[in-house]
Amino acid sequence: MTQFDVTIIGGGIAGAGVAQCAAAAGFSVLLLEKGDFASQTSCSSSKLIHGGLRYLETMQLNLVYNALHERAALLKLAPELVKPIPFYIPVYQDSSRSLWTLRAGLSLYALLSGFTKLSRYKELPKKEWSVLKGIKTDGLIAVFQYWDAQTNDQLLTNSVIKSAVNLGANAHSHAEFIKAEMLSSGYKVTFKINKGISEINTKLIVNASGPWVNETLDKIYPQIKGCNIDWVQGTHIILDKIAPKKVFYLESKTDQRVIFVMPWYGKTLIGTTEVVLKELPDYIRPHAEEVDYLLSVYQSYYEGQLPKIIRSFAGIRVLPKQKDAAFSRPRESIIWQSHLSPNIISLYGGKLTTFRSTAKKVVKQIKQTIGTKDKCANVDTLKL
Repeated sequence: MTQFDVTIIGGGIAGAGVAQCAAAAGFSVLLLEKGDFASQTSCSSSKLIHGGLRYLETMQLNLVYNALHERAALLKLAPELVKPIPFYIPVYQDSSRSLWTLRAGLSLYALLSGFTKLSRYKELPKKEWSVLKGIKTDGLIAVFQYWDAQTNDQLLTNSVIKSAVNLGANAHSHAEFIKAEMLSSGYKVTFKINKGISEINTKLIVNASGPWVNETLDKIYPQIKGCNIDWVQGTHIILDKIAPKKVFYLESKTDQRVIFVMPWYGKTLIGTTEVVLKELPDYIRPHAEEVDYLLSVYQSYYEGQLPKIIRSFAGIRVLPKQKDAAFSRPRESIIWQSHLSPNIISLYGGKLTTFRSTAKKVVKQIKQTIGTKDKCANVDTLKL
């Protein structure tokens, strides 16, 4: 029976990152994805590689610092996939965030990014407010501009998987994990592929199955208790309207959440919502209320006839179960490894921007659990 060091369940950006990093560290790697690679949450993000300016409001300084430095790394490693883009924040008389708050936040954002070229922000003089391109100016008192980056999340994920394969990893889409059973040294993994059943032995399993992380744990024997989580759905819509090559950072008038309006392949992308779900649906789709919410925010800033919606999509992220609103909960990844079953590592949550740093932490735990191998590549120099 074929033997692997590490088997990863889930072919989204988290699983892809671990596959690349583990293969670079010299481990034999198998990556299994039930559907197409990056076909769920990893293709339903806001398409941004960013530090997360709004996370400063909840004092998630480590997350923002890490994300900003990962942004810098991806701009160098994947210049064809990750590109800088200007962000604009219009501030109105009735905005909940004051000018002082925004100046302080943008200054801290610059400090955490290390004062690089992209760390600079500015307050636009009134004569330059025309850059807002159709956004209402009644009650407008200031406009700030700063920098982050944009990507195609699905292309980025597939590029990372290709890099992992080039390093020797085996990656299979349409390979459904069925079960794993503990052996004296690792696990026997059973999965469905090409209408047949395959089995392999593996020293360690990384569970990177996103919203289905606890469902995957239920298929591993003996069973392991996972984290208590909430599923939070985020919906985006694409309007049939040409968008300028800039992102607008807009505050919802109803709940003060931040909504992004940005260009996407010649059209306008708007997102995202944050709706806590009571249960995980069989099919992930936008709710009518979410679409209405995004349209209402858009219409509160833009005059004229509402453009046609040409597409909507939704993804589900995992957040730790808390009483706080989803908007204010921590976004750091949780790497779950039980001392009773150390050869199972489960990933909860995380962000597209920080997939590399999360993968490095996972591989560090892999090394501590099953030992080290001869390193074959440095992920910090591998171009995507």
